Formats: sequence, C-alpha cells, structure tokens
Amino acid sequence: MKNAKYKLLIVSVFAASMMALGQASESAITKQLEGLRSLPDANRPAATAKLANDIRALPAGLPKLKLADSLSHLATEGDPGQETIQGVADTLAQALKETPQRPGKQGQPAEPYNELAKLARYEGTTTTLDDPQLTQAKETLAANDADAAKTDFTLKDLKGKKVTLSELRGKIVLVNFWATWCPPCQQEMQDLDLIYIHYQPAGLVILSLTNENPFTVASYLANKGYHPPVLIDDEGKVAKEFRVDGLPRTFVFDRNGKLVAEAIDMRTQRQFFAMLAVAGLQPLGSK
Repeated sequence: MKNAKYKLLIVSVFAASMMALGQASESAITKQLEGLRSLPDANRPAATAKLANDIRALPAGLPKLKLADSLSHLATEGDPGQETIQGVADTLAQALKETPQRPGKQGQPAEPYNELAKLARYEGTTTTLDDPQLTQAKETLAANDADAAKTDFTLKDLKGKKVTLSELRGKIVLVNFWATWCPPCQQEMQDLDLIYIHYQPAGLVILSLTNENPFTVASYLANKGYHPPVLIDDEGKVAKEFRVDGLPRTFVFDRNGKLVAEAIDMRTQRQFFAMLAVAGLQPLGSK
C-alpha cells in the first residue's frame, strides 16, 4: 500500500511540474488545433509554431502522432513561413520515429508517412527519418506527378464552351481544383481573380476545375465577380488523372506545356506569384 501511495505521489508531482513548466495537455492542443483556421492570417504562423513545439513535448504514443498529423494538414494552408513548416515536419517525423505505424491496405504507407512525404516534396522541408514507408510515399508522389505532367483534358465551362489544356501552349497555365464547400478554396479565389485580371494580357490562363453540379457552381459564383474560366470536371475524371486527393490543389504549366510547380493546399498571393515565376511570368512593367 505504501508503495502504491509513493507511486501516486510521484505521478502527481510530475503532472504538477509539467503544468508549472507550461506544457500543454493533449486536450488543450486539440482545442487549439480546432481553432487554428479561425485565427487571423497574421497570427497563424506563431500559433502553428507553438503547437508544433507543444506536440513535440508530449510523451510518445498514438495520441501524439495523431495530433502531429492533424497539425501537418492545417499548416499547409497559406504561408506559415519555412521555419514554421519545417518545425511541423520535424514534429511529425519525431512522432513517427517514436510510434512507427504499420502499412495500410495492400502494403500502402500509413497516412502520416504520406503527409511527411508531401511536406518534403511540395513544401521544401527536410527530414532525417529513415523508414521504408516514407521512401515508398515519396516514390508514389513522384510517379503521380509524372502522370499529371502528361495529362491532357477537354472540359466545358459554365457557358458550354470547350477548353483543351494542350491547345493553350504558348501561355502560362494555372490549373486549380476547388469546390464551393471548401473554405481554403474560397479564401484563395480572390487572389486568383486579381492575378488573372492583371496578368491575362501577359499570357496567363487560370482554369478553375470542380466536379460539382453546374447549377450549384453558377449559383455560388453569381455575385462574386470571379473572372477565370470555371470548368466542370464531370465525375472528377480529370482530378483522378491529376491524382488530386485534397482541395484546393494547384498545378502550373509553362509556355511549353511543362509542369513546373505544384501546391497541395491554399496559397497566398505571394506564393502564387512564386509558382508562376518558375513558369516564366514576369512582373508587370519589367523588361
């Protein structure tokens, strides 16, 4: 009995010490994650960095891994800064190292490995995690991108006009997959619209693809003054060919039709310009 009381005292003292040091609990972190999207854009990078640190300080286990994975999905919305997104990747890698996961169906990598691979390929992060599932996830992404680079399509806009991707050679083309129900999609549409209006004369084409009902899409856009062509991807066939597994998703092709840049989530105006610069888009007024 004395031994049990002694162990209980140690646990109580440890918990009190963690509270004194300001270590966040799993429930507190979960609550902060749920409210991350509602924060002003200027506050999200600092909040994201703090969440990454708080999760990293948690004891090893599946709850920690789930929180790290959830943060990695939210951190790619917008522009948290390279240091912050690297911190998120480090946290996820640490959690996976502490709590490795079994492969999924048909030997596919477990989802956290796919997410870490995406952070490396599309967000420029690095990791020292050495795991066959991570290697497999990276190889799958590379193969998916190779498929997307070869994809061509012909779709109709809301007025029934056909648009064929391969016929736009000579122009810089940004293909954006979106949906009316997707908040991050809605948030980036204003920036896409402004970029399109100003750079269409310079040879920029923005194509907004959705698999929703045309009436639903037209109703949503009715009073928004959105100018880029909106194409209906019936049954999401083109999205499947591009291997789109989340929205929004953006692909940029240069004037030769080569896929040169991608984004796996919402982008800011600055990030869109960085992608378009890779395709050769020059700022207005430059020589």
